[in-house]
Amino acid sequence: MNFQHVPIMLNEVLEYMEIKSGGVYVDGTLGGAGHSIEIARRMQPGGRLIGIDQDEEAIAASSERLKEFKDSVIIVHNNFRNIKSVVENAGFSAVDGILMDIGVSSHQIDQEERGFSYMQDGPLDMRMDKSRALTAEDLLNDLSEKELSRIIKEYGEENWAVRISKFICDERSKNRIKTTGQLVEIIKKAIPAAARKEGGHPAKRTFQALRIAVNDELRVLESAVKDAVSILAPGGRLAVITFHSLEDRIVKTLFNSMEKPCTCPHTIPICMCGKQPELKVVTRKPVTATQEELELNSRAKSAKLRVAERVSSKRG
Repeated sequence: MNFQHVPIMLNEVLEYMEIKSGGVYVDGTLGGAGHSIEIARRMQPGGRLIGIDQDEEAIAASSERLKEFKDSVIIVHNNFRNIKSVVENAGFSAVDGILMDIGVSSHQIDQEERGFSYMQDGPLDMRMDKSRALTAEDLLNDLSEKELSRIIKEYGEENWAVRISKFICDERSKNRIKTTGQLVEIIKKAIPAAARKEGGHPAKRTFQALRIAVNDELRVLESAVKDAVSILAPGGRLAVITFHSLEDRIVKTLFNSMEKPCTCPHTIPICMCGKQPELKVVTRKPVTATQEELELNSRAKSAKLRVAERVSSKRG
């Protein structure tokens, strides 16, 4: 199996996570283990790494690539929404660093049978975890026109969401929509020719929206970040790589709210609510890929890295 996934901003991730020997680390989105291999090297001797992925193909590939570290690596087939229980079941109450590389991997995009790509014809699947029942085909053919429009608008930030959903519903009344190729053609018909000339491939935003909906990605991200912070040891760092504005906004908002949780009115000079900071934001602005990396890996173009450090919540 050739599970290729070029690690995004590898050097930046390693620098900001401050990997130390003997530490305990979690890669919540293991993928092809590109980041994890380097984390595993730097945490020696005595370190432990817990790798989590919901994709069984990723689990198989990363297990092979990490076999030289098999005595210090625990690989778990699960969704990082369950990061807290995974870490506890592995026997740890706190960890020194957590990485989350959000979104679809290069390998998943390149496999037409997974249905993630609007550049290849394949079944409308889009499940990151193939053991789940719900597919993109189910959503497209079963949801109401109003709900489809909401998903495409909200998750894809698509200006033509209403028109696209109408064209989808008109088409499915004649024939069930089963392939990515069918969907691309519907979207092209729905978006006027002049508008199709701007903003990249016309199907990009709709495909993003469907993928997010199928995998419940935004709610998973929010709950996972909160749980990740709760299991960080003081001084431990959480690094999150996102690939579109909705994800980045969630991470930014959560980091800021956990750094400045006080809800007291600004007119009160002393905090009375008693809410203590859980995080210190390390990256005030998101870190982006260097020009050198972009020339080697165009998929890093939209990537943003945010990092925060756990602080002690004890007074005094």
